[in-house]
Amino acid sequence: MLSKELLKEALRRALSTGADYAEVFAEHTLNKNITIISGKTDKIADAVISGVGVRIFKGTRCVSGSASSLAPEALLNCASRVADALTGTAAVQDIRLQERLFGDIHPVKIVPADVANREKIEYVREACLAAKDYSEEISQVRGIFLEVDHNILIATSEGLFAQDRQIRSRVMVSSIASRDGENQDGGVNHGARKGLELFSEFDPEELGREASRQAVTMLHAGYIKAGTMPVAIENGFGGVIFHEACGHSLEASSVALGQSQFAGKLGEQIANEKVTAIDDGTIPNSWGSINIDDEGTPAQKNVLIENGILKSYMIDKLNGRRMGMESTGNSRRQSYSFEPTSRMTNTYIAAGQDEDKDIISSIEYGLYAKSMGGGSVNPVTGQFNFAVDEGYVIRNGQICEPVRGASLIGKGSEVLMNIDMVGKNVARAQGMCGASSGSIPTDVGQPLIRVSSIVVGGR
Repeated sequence: MLSKELLKEALRRALSTGADYAEVFAEHTLNKNITIISGKTDKIADAVISGVGVRIFKGTRCVSGSASSLAPEALLNCASRVADALTGTAAVQDIRLQERLFGDIHPVKIVPADVANREKIEYVREACLAAKDYSEEISQVRGIFLEVDHNILIATSEGLFAQDRQIRSRVMVSSIASRDGENQDGGVNHGARKGLELFSEFDPEELGREASRQAVTMLHAGYIKAGTMPVAIENGFGGVIFHEACGHSLEASSVALGQSQFAGKLGEQIANEKVTAIDDGTIPNSWGSINIDDEGTPAQKNVLIENGILKSYMIDKLNGRRMGMESTGNSRRQSYSFEPTSRMTNTYIAAGQDEDKDIISSIEYGLYAKSMGGGSVNPVTGQFNFAVDEGYVIRNGQICEPVRGASLIGKGSEVLMNIDMVGKNVARAQGMCGASSGSIPTDVGQPLIRVSSIVVGGR
């Protein structure tokens, strides 16, 4: 992508005013988005993202800049502009770049760019037609196929020279069910750090029917009465609760500045002893996996919480300096134009010892959250509010009628303590996580869990 000689010159320029660390991040990414609405192709969008980011440290001070070109003059000018933010001089450094090959544990069998658009369109159209045929109450169906071919290069004044290619594919189907002027939606999505072999893993008709089943079910659902009660949260995307309410508070971007509910609590009990939580960027072909992070640090499996005890944070280089701790391979950015910081990869609650049937039967009256939606959280306080996309009343230990409009309201530190039953069947689900360094692919996950007491919003 860029020659070593050019990179060394850029690094020397970046260091010329006294910085003690310099980094070049170069990117060339191809994105494709195919959208099908009501069985017809609505959009085929191709995008190319190409450019460089330069960053320097002086102690815990950081300066960064970017250029939307890979041309040599663009890189060198960017390095000079970043250096100009400091006032000082430094001796010319002899930077020796040594290429490091970290290997690739995410094999891709079918590169999406090598396959004609018509094959991708046909797969998504099959899913959409099955969704539309599910019920006469389905008023609209949308299907989306996304492919990303993300190529990065990282060079640093410490001598690192590394490259990585990250190919991802994702399929999404959403349905709207309508009756008497009222609408409810449902959706499914599957993504992986894979190519079009993803298509062979999921029957498109089953994807479509599941999206519509959820929409129709919620269209005919009643409402749950608001109150504090036990809640069983299903596996897969149920893990978004931990990701948002607790995961962000374990990122060094919050911890290093003292803006986290878990700052300064390493070695302390912050969760029920049944809770073990992990961030693992090394899971083969997982949506949020990486070979190296966006600072060139190899991906790791980080045990964040073990049997309720806080064991680790997710740390990038800059915040690691502030905390006096090493990077954990969690520095990520959406693109070259964003400054990287600590972010999650594949974050999940590990399997426990409880049977699913025992979790449900233990609840006399409560909520079964089969599918979670979006929400908001304050990482400083841990206060959160999440929608339940598909929920059911639990009565006398049995899953009963569906309810809509439910939400889960609470504080991350309290919820961790209230998780008192953890099932055995871990599943993960895919999403995009937005924060200061942009939108990045992440996995969330967990087994079925029981929260003994939480505020449920409703009517």
